[in-house]
Amino acid sequence: MENEHTGSRRNHWTFLTNHARVLIAIARDPGIRLRDIAASCDLTERTVQAIVTDLETDGYLTRTRDGRRNRYAIAPDARFRHPAEAGREIAGLLAYLVGPLADPTAPPGPEGSDGVTDGRALPLL
Repeated sequence: MENEHTGSRRNHWTFLTNHARVLIAIARDPGIRLRDIAASCDLTERTVQAIVTDLETDGYLTRTRDGRRNRYAIAPDARFRHPAEAGREIAGLLAYLVGPLADPTAPPGPEGSDGVTDGRALPLL
């Protein structure tokens, strides 16, 4: 067995789960398309669709139809699922990784990105 710090079979792990990566992509752009999430997270569209459904079912986000596209709103007061962090809101992690959350009601910007709510970051953990 090789050492995990020097190029072992265990070098496939990451700090963030696919669910976290999808949530971060949505936090950056609430109007993002599933195919764009898939491309940025290196996942299939089918996997992203399943993850978005998981996140919506468990109350981490809501999606609304906007013409032919979806717009997402993240519930920053949603709590982490793991018992070790269950009392903490996801807002702190998102603020740290993304900065101020984008306003889901703002129209898309020139490149499809959205503006931020009012420039205030959510509280850190």
